[in-house]
Amino acid sequence: MYGAIDAFTFSLIVPLALAIFMFSLVVGHFMGQPLSDLRDAIKAYRAGDANVNFRRRGALREADDLAVDFKDLLDSSYAQCADLSRREKQQVQFVGDVAHELRTPLTAIHGNAELLSDPDLPPELHDKFCNTIIRETERLTRLTNDLLSLQHIEGDSHVLNFKRINLKPLAQEAVDALAPVLADRQANVEITGEAPDVLGNWDRLKQVVSNLVDNASRFVEPGGHIRVELYGVKGNSVIAVKDDGTGFGDVDPKMLFERFYRTDFSRARNTGGSGLGLAIVKSVVESHDGTVEAYNLPEGGACFIVAIPSVGSAS
Repeated sequence: MYGAIDAFTFSLIVPLALAIFMFSLVVGHFMGQPLSDLRDAIKAYRAGDANVNFRRRGALREADDLAVDFKDLLDSSYAQCADLSRREKQQVQFVGDVAHELRTPLTAIHGNAELLSDPDLPPELHDKFCNTIIRETERLTRLTNDLLSLQHIEGDSHVLNFKRINLKPLAQEAVDALAPVLADRQANVEITGEAPDVLGNWDRLKQVVSNLVDNASRFVEPGGHIRVELYGVKGNSVIAVKDDGTGFGDVDPKMLFERFYRTDFSRARNTGGSGLGLAIVKSVVESHDGTVEAYNLPEGGACFIVAIPSVGSAS
């Protein structure tokens, strides 16, 4: 009887085992094929096939998740490579721009120094060449200081010390510091309005106001006017610097904040600027999570608007 039962059981077990084995093969193939397809797609991509499509195929959720994760990884890698390439191009361009900016004053200094070596040089020319050397040396100093400012603002080693700031006395201090320059250029400056306090670095925000007022004073006629307006709008504290000068013409306002960018209207080399003042403004404002924009006024002149989140406003 037991032998009969064993034989009967055996006759059931063998087909069942075969069925389970076949089922496992089918399941294994069903589970393995999507992974195999994903592996082949990765191999094809590594071989240089840029048309490989990593997408959900619906056969196996885990394989689809892996495909999506791999595509996200590729997208992130592409973005990082593009950003790295952009930064490298900017660095190369920046070095070239700096070299170009240095060449002009150095050439002037060298040429005038050679002329000064002439023992028969008339006294009036001696004074003229000396003044040129002094003027170009001062220009090199401004350029160097502005380059160092950009490095400190944008460098990882520089940490801004933020505190609560009232923009009215800050703007007044910036304008007062420019008093000799403004008097020499016969530029009249007025500060109006009030703005909510901000969290920021006093020295850097003072530099923003100083650079904007100094920039405006270069392009107003003697006796011209510059207005620094302070107000709050939509959770931001605004500093608007307006002038009745020449404006910046028919150019993209965003270009004004590029390093060494100049136009015949607003960044002319003969104004004595380093070409970095507005670039510094942009870097400082962005380090305060703010924005800066520029536009020509309908009645003439230019307006630069800085907006920084007010204390207590939503970020």
